[in-house]
Amino acid sequence: MDPQYPVQFSVEYPDRELNRVTTLFRICTAIPIAIVYAGVSGGYGGTSGIESSGTTIAISTGGLLFIPPLLMILFRRKYPRWWYDWNLELMRFSSRISIYLALMDDRYPSTDEQQSVRLEFPYPDAARELSRWLPLVKWLLAIPHYVVLVFLYIGSLFVLIAAWFAILFTGRFPRGLFDYLVGVERWTNRVLGYAIVLVTDRYPPFTLNP
Repeated sequence: MDPQYPVQFSVEYPDRELNRVTTLFRICTAIPIAIVYAGVSGGYGGTSGIESSGTTIAISTGGLLFIPPLLMILFRRKYPRWWYDWNLELMRFSSRISIYLALMDDRYPSTDEQQSVRLEFPYPDAARELSRWLPLVKWLLAIPHYVVLVFLYIGSLFVLIAAWFAILFTGRFPRGLFDYLVGVERWTNRVLGYAIVLVTDRYPPFTLNP
């Protein structure tokens, strides 16, 4: 794999004892930040193309802007900078919550600080770096990744259960299990960057590695 794939993701390994109490009740402690995220993302729940009371509100997928960038790339060969900033920061926020729910960090997710999570992708030059027509079919081209991710998520469930017990008894997150979950989150963000956020035309690699 090319190490310079545009969407880069990493999480600092917590080489310390994690909080057993918050680990035990993580689902409950995450409720407030989940409510905040739902409010910020508009509560679309991953839908697009929905009409409510006769007014079309389908401008995003789970809060991520999808249709507007697609149309701008298609007709104007532009990707407005503030749309890019919104998608990047929302993906970072979502990743911090995911990492917290996955017990990989016991610090409460921040709404603006990166904390242990690093997610980066460059602002695209739409006229030179992005195909005008490819965004129309990227979601279709990414189907093989969707299939693989389903199985990776199933594996993540078993890994999370094992890590939960490990933290409760030892206070530590096993490094191998940690790296697997980071890899799954990395894979997810790369598929989102390609098929939904549309910041790159480079097809995501089939790997958990950086």
